[in-house]
This record gives sequence, structure tokens and C-alpha cells, in this order.
Amino acid sequence: MHVISRKKLKQAALRHPELEPALDAWFRITKRALWQSLSDTRKTFASADGVEKWTVFNTKGNKYRLVAEINYRFHRIYIRHVLTHAEYSGEKWKS
Repeated sequence: MHVISRKKLKQAALRHPELEPALDAWFRITKRALWQSLSDTRKTFASADGVEKWTVFNTKGNKYRLVAEINYRFHRIYIRHVLTHAEYSGEKWKS
């Protein structure tokens, strides 16, 4: 998968330094993946969920959420948000 953009991961790691190893691992795994569907994604990340047009990944022991839009046809994943559990629960990220 082509991850667009790693910059959002780095920005999130600056805000939450404890999250950096988990985001780095997610990036390394994801860039090697060739997912065709959400079920393929779940084979790699069992906790991945489809929420409307986004795929939500639980990270760092379910303390954070990585929200991405995946284009399976072109093998691109667009990172939209990296949120704390509380920020995600507020659902303001959907608008």
C-alpha cells in the first residue's frame, strides 16, 4: 500500500511520544501490504473496523485511533486522523 502521508504519523508522534513505536510499526507493516478489501486488512490488523468511508485502526492498546481512507483498487491509504480514544469518541472527526 502507498501510505499518504507519513507526515501525519510523525505529527501525531510529536504530540504523543509514547505512540511513536506503534505508528512506526503500523507504517512498516502497511506499506508492505497488498490489501484488496477490509477482510484482507483484518487479516493483518484484526481490530480494524469500517466506519462509513473510513477504516479505523486501534493503536497502542486501544488508547488511540488511526483513521484512514483506503483505496483498495489503487493500493493507496490516506491517513486522515490520529486521535486519542476520547477525541475519537466525540465523533467530531467525521465532519
